[in-house]
Amino acid sequence: MTCMTWSILARDTHGRFGVAVASKFFAVGALCAHSRRGVGAVSTQALMNPLYGPAGLDLLVGGQTAAQAISALVAADAGRDQRQVHMLPASGPAAAHTGSSCVDWCGHAIFEDFSVAGNMLAGPQVIEATAQAFIAAAGLPLAERLLAAMAAGDAAGGDKRGKQSASLRIHGDEDYAELDLRVDDHAEPIAELQRLYQVSLERFQPFVSCLAGRHSPVGLIDRPQIEATIAQFHAALAARTQ
Repeated sequence: MTCMTWSILARDTHGRFGVAVASKFFAVGALCAHSRRGVGAVSTQALMNPLYGPAGLDLLVGGQTAAQAISALVAADAGRDQRQVHMLPASGPAAAHTGSSCVDWCGHAIFEDFSVAGNMLAGPQVIEATAQAFIAAAGLPLAERLLAAMAAGDAAGGDKRGKQSASLRIHGDEDYAELDLRVDDHAEPIAELQRLYQVSLERFQPFVSCLAGRHSPVGLIDRPQIEATIAQFHAALAARTQ
C-alpha cells in the first residue's frame, strides 16, 4: 500500500487515544491506524509497513519511549527511507520518522498531546492547519476535535492527488475500540466520516457503553436498562450542545 496521506494521533485526559487518517487511496484506515488500551497509538504510512503498528505498541509495552521504539522499527527495516510513521504513547512525548525518499511535500510535527504527519501533501500548510484546528477545538470530545482537525487539513489542500478515503478510531479503557469508523471510497471522505460520526451518536456510541468489558464482564443485558442508558446519553449530549 503506497499510502500518500496525512494523519493525527491524539490522547485526552481520560486515557483515550484517537487516530484520524485521510488519503487519496482506497481504505486508508485498514492498515494504517493502530492503538492499544493504556499503551498508545501509531499511524504507519507512505510506502507503509503494517508491521510497525503491533511491533511499535509491543515496544512501548516493553518500556521503550516512543523515540526509542521508532528508532528500533526503522533501524530494522531496509525500506525505512520510504516509510513514514508516528507514535503517541500513553505518557511522554510522541515521536515520528519521515523517510528521506517519501514524496514531497512530506513532514511531521510533534506537540504535547498529539502529533501530525503526512506525505505527498499540497504543502506544509496541511499539517499546520490540522494542528491549529485541533488546538482550537479544545473542550470538545476527542473524536470531534480530530474531525475538526482533519476537515481543516482537507480545506488547506490535503493529499495533493485528491480524496478517496478516511478513518477515525477512538480507543478508551477497553481492549476493543470505542469507535472505529471508515470511509473506504468516497468523493468527500472527511465529510462522509463526519456524517457517520453523527449517525454513531444516535445509538451506537451509547450502546457500546452497555457491552461486556473489563469492568463489567456481562454488561447490561436488561433491555429497559439499555434504553435508559441511551436516553441518558442523549440528555447529556443535548445539554452539551445547547
